[in-house]
Amino acid sequence: MSHQVGVDKIVSVAYTIRNGSGKIVEHTGLPISYLHGSDEAPLFPQVTAALEGLSAGDSTEVLLKAQEAFGPHDPGLTFSDSIENAPEELRHVGAELDAENEQGEAMHFRVIRVDDAEITVDGNHPLAGQDITFIVRVTDVRDATPAELAANAQQQIH
Repeated sequence: MSHQVGVDKIVSVAYTIRNGSGKIVEHTGLPISYLHGSDEAPLFPQVTAALEGLSAGDSTEVLLKAQEAFGPHDPGLTFSDSIENAPEELRHVGAELDAENEQGEAMHFRVIRVDDAEITVDGNHPLAGQDITFIVRVTDVRDATPAELAANAQQQIH
């Protein structure tokens, strides 16, 4: 029985993401698990492809250019408004809010600047426009159970 990353294996990984200057911008303290080969994998396709054939304890690094990762920074997703139009709880850098665009699509925004007169929010992912490096360590590989495979098949239908 193979314990290498491949199709229909449940793979558990811990990862760290570094931005272009090498700063850690995200880190998983606990491993995340997914069904390898599934469309629902929580990692970028280039990262899951790099895991193929690895075993528990193995690590890999994958450089993703901005366009492969979170896309370019879109200045059209940055908006400023009078501070008076913002609720008190949003009047600090780092505050987050959800809103809908004209098409009814959910958008997530972060407050990126606040001064005496104005508040600025950004709907871009915080890593948009940046090259990132995923450092991924495989913590476990096992065969998917029939129930896990059936649940994945059911998700594929919907």
